[in-house]
Amino acid sequence: MRKLVLPPTETDLNELHKGDFVLLSGTLYSARDAAHARLVALISDGKPLPILIDGQAIYYMGPSPAPPDQIAGSAGPTTSSRMDKYTPLLLEKGLKVMLGKGARSEEVAQAIAAHKAVYLGSIGGAGAYLGKCITSIRCVAFEDLGPEAIYELTVIDLPAFVL
Repeated sequence: MRKLVLPPTETDLNELHKGDFVLLSGTLYSARDAAHARLVALISDGKPLPILIDGQAIYYMGPSPAPPDQIAGSAGPTTSSRMDKYTPLLLEKGLKVMLGKGARSEEVAQAIAAHKAVYLGSIGGAGAYLGKCITSIRCVAFEDLGPEAIYELTVIDLPAFVL
């Protein structure tokens, strides 16, 4: 088991190996399909992004509403391949960590290797547990998308595997 502080350093990423179990702590962004489409459109139009991508981590997840006694609701990963058409450009812009579930396309696998990034997987169906790893959450972009908006998350010991 390794502890990985987000956002990661280049050294942190170089020390990870396929199959490693990691506990993530620090800051990452949640973003799903609709948010990815908007980010790519902004890049294509030469406009500034609402969040820093370079060196950052994105969790493919849309948070559920928080119960009254919790900071976040269920926060399980969504299927990563839905973001595959957007991922190579975001990696080119400096994205370093993606967290989701499931296989990625060959094009994304090549882009991950070319840009020295890492793809992490978490367990679908464990959303209630994963939500308890979130210590703060706030919407930072595309609020009109509801759960598909971009949220800044602070997490402590969020479990994942290097895929």
